[in-house]
Amino acid sequence: MLHLRSTVLLAILPIQASADVQSVLRPHGEDASRIAEISWVMFIGAGVIFLLVMILLAVALYGKPQARTLLGRRSLIVAGGLAFPIAVLSALLAYNLKAASSSAMADTAPAVRIEVVGEMWWWRVRYLAANGQPLFETANDIRIPYGQPVEFVLKSDNVIHSFWVPELAGKLDMVPGHVNRLRVQAKNAGVFRGQCAEYCGAQHAKMMFDVQALDPGDFQQWVAAQREPARKPADDTLRAGQRHFLQACAQCHAIRGTAAAGTLGPDLTHIGSRRSLAAGVLPNNVGTLAGWIAGGQHIKPDNAMPSFNRLSSQDLRAVAQYLESLE
Repeated sequence: MLHLRSTVLLAILPIQASADVQSVLRPHGEDASRIAEISWVMFIGAGVIFLLVMILLAVALYGKPQARTLLGRRSLIVAGGLAFPIAVLSALLAYNLKAASSSAMADTAPAVRIEVVGEMWWWRVRYLAANGQPLFETANDIRIPYGQPVEFVLKSDNVIHSFWVPELAGKLDMVPGHVNRLRVQAKNAGVFRGQCAEYCGAQHAKMMFDVQALDPGDFQQWVAAQREPARKPADDTLRAGQRHFLQACAQCHAIRGTAAAGTLGPDLTHIGSRRSLAAGVLPNNVGTLAGWIAGGQHIKPDNAMPSFNRLSSQDLRAVAQYLESLE
C-alpha cells in the first residue's frame, strides 16, 4: 500500500508542478478570464447532464417497474432525447459565442505593440514604435505593462507555430506568409509562462518564453534601458570575453554598440537581464551560459547553434562572464 501511495504521488507531482507554471484555470488577463469562465460553464453544464443521464440509467436498470415503464414512454424519449439536447446545446452555443466575442479591448488603441516571430526553436521579439518601426529586439523575454492593452503582431517565416500564454489569453497560430494579431491585457503584475502550442519540429517542447507584466512606470524604465547599447567591458576578463565573442559569435548574433551585427540568432544586447536561456530551457547565469555555449547541441539537439566545445575553460568562462554583464 505504501508503494502504491508513493507511485501515485510521483505521478501527481509533475502534473501539479506544471499547473503551477501555467494554467488556463488561473487567469490573470481579460481574455484568459473569459476563457476560464466559458470552461467552467461548459464543465459544470456537462457534469450536470452526465449526472442526470446516470440517474436515468440507474432507474432504467434498477428502478421499480412503474418507473421503468415511464422511461419508455414516447413523449419522454422525444423530450429527453431530442428537445432537451437541442435546447441545452443551443443555449450553451449562444452563451459561448457571446462570451467569446465580448472584448473591452476591441475598440481601444494598444498601449504597446510587439512583433513576435516564431523561429526554430525560439521567439524573436521586436518592440514597435507608433509608426511600426522596431525600437529594439530581444528574444524569449517579453515584458508588458499591466492594466493596459497590448497588441502582439504574430509572424513566422518557417513553419506554423502557435503563440500561447494560458494565464493571459487564448492561443493564436503564427502562419508563414500571414500576420495574426492578438490583444492581451494583464490584470496585475506577475511572470507568466508562454509555450508554442503547435508541433513545429524536434524541439517544439523546448520552445517557451516568459511574459512579465510590470507596473507601467517600471515598464517604461525597462524600455528605455533596452534601447541603450550594450555596456562596455569594465575589466580585462570581460574585454577578453568580448573579443572571443566577436571572433566566434558575431556572424549570427547582434550586440548593439559593438561590431556584432548578425541576424540569424537572437539579439544578445541585454542578455544578462533575461530570466532564461535557450527559449526557457535553462535559468540564466554564468554556469548555464557556459554550458549552453559549449554544449548547446546536447542540451537542445538540432538547434541552429553549434556547440563551441573547443574553447578553453578560461576563454569559455570569459565569454560567459561578458554575456552575463550585458544587463
